[in-house]
Amino acid sequence: MTTTRDGPSAEAGFTLIEALVALALTGLLLSALATLTAQWLPAWNRGLDRIQNNELIGIAMQRICADLSAAEYVPPGREPNKPLFDGSALSVIFVRTALGPNAGIGLDIVRIGETTDKGRVATVRTRAPFAPFPPGVSPSEHIHAIDPVVLLHAPLRLSFAYAGPDRIFRDEWHDQDKLPATIMLTVREATSERVLSVSTVTPVHIDAPAGKGGKGSGADAKDGDKDDNKNDTSADGETSNAPKQGGS
Repeated sequence: MTTTRDGPSAEAGFTLIEALVALALTGLLLSALATLTAQWLPAWNRGLDRIQNNELIGIAMQRICADLSAAEYVPPGREPNKPLFDGSALSVIFVRTALGPNAGIGLDIVRIGETTDKGRVATVRTRAPFAPFPPGVSPSEHIHAIDPVVLLHAPLRLSFAYAGPDRIFRDEWHDQDKLPATIMLTVREATSERVLSVSTVTPVHIDAPAGKGGKGSGADAKDGDKDDNKNDTSADGETSNAPKQGGS
């Protein structure tokens, strides 16, 4: 015998089978979302890491270009014929104005090149206060580097190439009477040897000492001195030829 309950007092609800079906559908939906998340989340992380790495590489390259473009013609000792600049394919040593929170007033010897950092190859910038070299001493023996700053990590490798006024790039720049006019910076991946798009070329603003700016500047200065002397002579002549007023 079954009885039915009609009217406002009757209660409506889900049966046990309906509740089980709803739970099963919810589980399927959650598992599908988890699968999709597991697929795109690593790709998202890789893309974010790649963007951050590219930004850090760009900042490092801007720092290197700013250093190289500010290189100055400073002899290592009392001989003024050659500047302190030693460039190879994987490192470069030069002199520039001291820059940084811990740097004082004066000049710094800067080295940018590869070294070992925690068992990995890295491009590091170091500096040392400039002081004249004793005769017969190489830069590596005289420089005591401080303030190391890691610019690029493995698998990235940075190489240098140097060009004079002829615009012909070479891997080394040693014992030259001038600084290179242009320096090429090439960033490669060590595994694939692929050249990155951040590779660039930077000019060196000063490539000769101040007194060797060219024959034109010296000739112009001499001509200017001659003109000044002529003007002074003509002014004195006019003064002497002018009529005197008053007196006898």
